[in-house]
Amino acid sequence: MSVEPGPGKFVTVPARTQHTFCRICEATCGLEATIDGDRIVALEPDRAHVVTKGYACIKGLRYHEIHHSPDRLRVPLKRVDGRFEEIGWDQALREIGAKVRQLVSDHGGDSVSAYLGNPISFSLLPPILTAAFLQGLGSRNLFQTGSQDCNNKFAAAERIYGFPFIQPFPDVDRAECLVVIGSNPAVSRGSFIQLPNPIRRLKAIEARGGKVFHVNPRRTETAKQLGTHVFIRPDTDVYFLMSFLHEVIARNAADESRVDRYMRGFDDLRKVAEAWPAERTSEITGIPAPVLREMVSAYLEADGAALHLSTGVNQGSQGTLAFWIQECINAITGNLDRLGGTLVGHGFVKDFPRYARKGGHTMRKDVSRIGKLPSVADTFPAGLMADEILTPGDGQIRALFCLAGNPLLTVPNSDGRLAKAFEALELLVVIDIFRNETANHAHYILPGTSAFQRPDLPFVFQSLMGVQPIPYVQYTDALVPLDGEQRDETMILLQLARACGSKLFGSRIASGILSTWMGLRRVPVAGRWLGLTPKRFLASMARAFRLGSLGALRKEPHGRLLQPHEGGDFLGRRVVTEDGLVDLAPGDLVAAARGLDETFEAERARRHELKLISKREQHSHNSWLHNHPRFVEGRRSTNYLYMNPEDARRVGVDSGARVEVRSRVGSVTLPVQVTDDMMVGAVALPHGWGHQGADGLSVASQTEGVNVNLLAADGPDDLEYFSGMAKLNGIWVEVSPAE
Repeated sequence: MSVEPGPGKFVTVPARTQHTFCRICEATCGLEATIDGDRIVALEPDRAHVVTKGYACIKGLRYHEIHHSPDRLRVPLKRVDGRFEEIGWDQALREIGAKVRQLVSDHGGDSVSAYLGNPISFSLLPPILTAAFLQGLGSRNLFQTGSQDCNNKFAAAERIYGFPFIQPFPDVDRAECLVVIGSNPAVSRGSFIQLPNPIRRLKAIEARGGKVFHVNPRRTETAKQLGTHVFIRPDTDVYFLMSFLHEVIARNAADESRVDRYMRGFDDLRKVAEAWPAERTSEITGIPAPVLREMVSAYLEADGAALHLSTGVNQGSQGTLAFWIQECINAITGNLDRLGGTLVGHGFVKDFPRYARKGGHTMRKDVSRIGKLPSVADTFPAGLMADEILTPGDGQIRALFCLAGNPLLTVPNSDGRLAKAFEALELLVVIDIFRNETANHAHYILPGTSAFQRPDLPFVFQSLMGVQPIPYVQYTDALVPLDGEQRDETMILLQLARACGSKLFGSRIASGILSTWMGLRRVPVAGRWLGLTPKRFLASMARAFRLGSLGALRKEPHGRLLQPHEGGDFLGRRVVTEDGLVDLAPGDLVAAARGLDETFEAERARRHELKLISKREQHSHNSWLHNHPRFVEGRRSTNYLYMNPEDARRVGVDSGARVEVRSRVGSVTLPVQVTDDMMVGAVALPHGWGHQGADGLSVASQTEGVNVNLLAADGPDDLEYFSGMAKLNGIWVEVSPAE
C-alpha cells in the first residue's frame, strides 16, 4: 500500500497489479508485476499468458531489483578533468550536437559511429532509430553485438534465402528428432527462437517417442535433464556437419523432387560433402563414426526433424559455413518448411523480406575501411572498432555513441587496444542505466530507461523475423515513471538527431515527420497543439502491422494468439533470391569449404592441446546482470575455469586451486572447478565478468571474476571473413597453476 496526499487529507492507494513481458532474451516471458506507488515490489510469472503460461526464469523475476538499484543513472553527466559532473539536458544536447556537426563538417559522416548493445536490442524502437540517426549523418559505421554472437546466421541466410532476417527455426512442439548443437536452452532459453519453458517442451519430444541429441563440449544443464549427450571438440562443428551431410547424401536420403522444384546447387553441394566421411572427421571432432551415423538414422527416420545450432557454434572460426551446411541438411531432407521440421515465420509485417530487399534495407554491399570485411545486416564487426578509431585516414572514427552496451567487456582483446581507442576518441557518448566500464571513458553519459519504464511491442526478432513457434503479440505500457532526469531512449535519439543535424533515415521529410510526432516540434491541430509520444509512435506501428490499436491490445494483457503455422508456405513463395530458389551452393561459401582441408590439418596437428569455450550462467546474462547482490553472493562472486579431471591431473590442480589461463593474446587468473561435465581437452570459462574497474557498479565492482574475452583476438586478421565475428569459442589455451 502507498499513502498519497488528497485534498486536505491523506488517502491510501492500494498496490496494483500490471501485466508485462520480460525483455532480457528472446523468450519474452509474460510477467505479473505488483506495483506500490512508483516501485515494483514483486514480479511473478503470468500464469494466464497465452504462450509462457506461468514460466519465467530467475533473471527475469529479479529484474525489478536491477531497475531499483541505487546505482541507476538519474541525471546527465559530463567528464571534466577526469571527474563526472552533473549537467542539464539542454547543455548536454547542445555540446554534443556542436561537436558532431563539427566532426561531420571536417571529416565526413563516417567519423561518427554507434554501438548498439544487447539490453536495448530487445525493445522495438531504439535499434531502428539508432540506425536512422547514423544514416541521417551519412555514416555507415554501426556496430552491434551480433558480431559477437550471431552475425554468421545473417550472412549465411542472405546467401541461401536472399535476406539476412529469414531465419528458420525448429518446430519444437511437433518435432520427432532434434539435434541441438552448441546450445543450452535450460540456461539461455534458446537463440533465434522464442522458447520459454524449454525443458518441458524438449521433454515432450521424448514423451511422444522422439529423440533429442545435445552436441557440445560440455554436458550442459539441458543435457542433464533429457536427451542423449554427445561430446564434440570445441570449434570442430563444421566437420561434424559436413560428415552428417555426407552420410545423408550417401544414403540417397535427399528428397530429390523437392530439391529440383525449390532449390539449386545440389550437385555442387554433393561435391562439397564427398570429402568428409565420418571416419575422417572423428579423429578431431571426437565423435565416433557409429555415433554420428546413429544420429543421422534418428534424424532421417523421424516424421519431422531439425538440426539447430546456436551461439557455441556461431562463435567459432567457421560459424557461417556451419550454419550453411545445417540449413542445407534440413532443406534437402524435406524438413525445411514443414510441420515438425523447421519453419519460417511471417513476423508482423507481411512479406517484409521482399520489401526490405527491394529497398536495400539491411542489404548493403559495402566493406569496412580496415580489413575490407563485408557489412552484415548493415553493420560492421565490433572487433574492428579499435582499428577504425586508431588508424588515421579518410573515414577514421572520431566519435562513438554507445547505446546500452559495454564493449570494454564484450569485444575481444578490449583491455588494451579498445580502451586505448576510447581514450583517443574526440567524443564518446554513452546512453545507459548504469555507469559501467565503457561509460567511465565517456565524455557524456545520458540516463536512459530500464525495460519497465517504457511501453513496448515485442522486439525485432518477433516483429520482423517471426521466430515464434507459437505466434502471438503482446503490448505493455510502462510500469513505472521516469526517475529524476531519465529519458526514454526513443526521445533521446530523436533529440540527438535534431541537435546533431541528422536527417533521420537520410530523409529531411522523415526527420521532420518524426520530430513532429515525438513532440520535438508542435503543430496546431483543431485548435490545440499535438505532440506524439513514444507510446503513440508504437500505436502507429501497431496499426501499420495490422495488430489493431494499443487500446485493443491493452485489453488482452496476457497476449493475443496469432495465426498458427501451417507449414508449406515458404518454399516457392517467400524465398527472395533472384530466382526464388533456395541456393544450396553459394559460390563464396563453396570456395571457402574447399579450403577446410588446411584448417582440418591444423586441428589435427594440435588435437592434444586444450581448447577454451565460453559459458553462460543461470544467474547472470552477458555483462549486465552482475550488479545484483543475489546473483553474485557466496561462491557466485566469481567465475571459474571448468576442467575435466584428466586434464586437471595433467596440470596438477584440483577444485579451488587458482590457475593461469593463457592464449596467444592474453592471460587471466581464476579458480578452477574440476568436473566430468567437461570433455577431455576442453575447458570452459563463463563470459561477462571482470568488473573490478567499474566504480559506478557498487556490487559488480566487488566481484572477483575475470573477462574471458581478454583471451580472444580482435582485428581483421582474426575475424571470420563472411560474418566479421570474433572467435570466442575454440581458443587454444595453456593452463598452469597460478604463481
